[in-house]
Amino acid sequence: MHRHRSIRATLAAVVFAAVTLVTGHTAQAAAPPPGSATRYTMTAFTNTSESNMYVYESPDATGFRLLRGPAYTPPSGLIRDPSIIRHTDGRYYIVYTTNWTGNTIGFATSTDRVNWTFLRNHTIPVAGVANTWAPEWFVDTDGSVNVIVSLSTTGADFKPYRLTATNAALTSWTQPTVLSGIGPNYIDTFVVKVGGTYHAFTKQETSKYVEHATATSLTGPYTFRHTGNWAGWGNPREGQALVPLDNGGWRIYFDGYTVGKYFFSDSYDGFATWTAPAELPGLSGFARHFTVLKEVVSGGVTVPAGKRSLRSVNFPDRYVRHLDQLGRIDPVSSSSTAQTKQDATFTVVPGLADPNCSSFAGADGRYLRHWDFRIRLDANDGSTTFKQDATFCAKPGSASGSVSLESYNYPGRYLRHYNYELRVDLYQNSDTFRADSSFTVAAPWA
Repeated sequence: MHRHRSIRATLAAVVFAAVTLVTGHTAQAAAPPPGSATRYTMTAFTNTSESNMYVYESPDATGFRLLRGPAYTPPSGLIRDPSIIRHTDGRYYIVYTTNWTGNTIGFATSTDRVNWTFLRNHTIPVAGVANTWAPEWFVDTDGSVNVIVSLSTTGADFKPYRLTATNAALTSWTQPTVLSGIGPNYIDTFVVKVGGTYHAFTKQETSKYVEHATATSLTGPYTFRHTGNWAGWGNPREGQALVPLDNGGWRIYFDGYTVGKYFFSDSYDGFATWTAPAELPGLSGFARHFTVLKEVVSGGVTVPAGKRSLRSVNFPDRYVRHLDQLGRIDPVSSSSTAQTKQDATFTVVPGLADPNCSSFAGADGRYLRHWDFRIRLDANDGSTTFKQDATFCAKPGSASGSVSLESYNYPGRYLRHYNYELRVDLYQNSDTFRADSSFTVAAPWA
């Protein structure tokens, strides 16, 4: 139930309040500043082709729309496991698995995430390499650009290795160094850094669980903190990738490859506990082993402060209002009663939980908030839970100039109408949902 999540959710601002932005898989500040927006870019291969890469975009790391597919096909070989970064030269780069067997990884680049140019295949200078899988970018806080790759050599099981770029053009790389403490028999190692600690999420190839190890150096030695089914993700799982969220948490994606589903799970307490796995809407069963890049870009949408009314995009005669303390959309016009007009007018203030977002107060000072995912009008009791329930972050809506309002403490859930009642529902990759969750900011009725 909704109330049961409050302890974990309220830790977000405390646990990650001091992190800063660095390109790569290091920790990132939470919500973007006014006038900007978060953009998540996914690069994936699919269950229909190991030789074509698809590119997707999302404002919230949950609902992804296709930018181009296929967006890139290498001149030869495969493009499994494409990992994306934005480099200091402003360009995007992917590194990827070129074949099931062999000793190379591939590189390609783009200026717009849509049009990609093949750069080169890089030969791993390790004797006897039989398999070179799942290269993942990791940009450290010292600015070094690294690739973490899973290698197996003749007669030996997989281990993760680190390669470090020795020039800004990313054309020259160091001799691979093993990440000590992980392996043998671990693949798809994905590293993130929070503070001074490196966190490795890596698949144990015998148990098929994704496990968690930490170190104070990128190359280790790593100590396993959580093994087996520690997070409740089940098995077999692989292709794990992490990304920071706007509410201060972290999200992990992973492939349930034996059941043809792709899942995600979130943590708000330093990776100790995780939400129950949920299927990635729209792409589960199609997208395979991908990474997601978070960026802050200009052009973010906001709800202007002051008295406002919110008009439904797909029912333009109906407006957000409260009736008997519950939120809904109802017809409002110049002939409506004064009470109806007042109920459809809200004072927009900086978000109670985050001033970069918004909260909506009725005429009597009570706020729109969600409770068991239903929208209602309640008095502010001063609790952290209430402030988060009553905070919504604006994202671009389905129509020009419209906004969608994402729940602050349930990222991926949006304010939407269903049978004219207002709820916060998990994003669905459909035109109907996008229209149901889009509103135009209008002049106040009262």
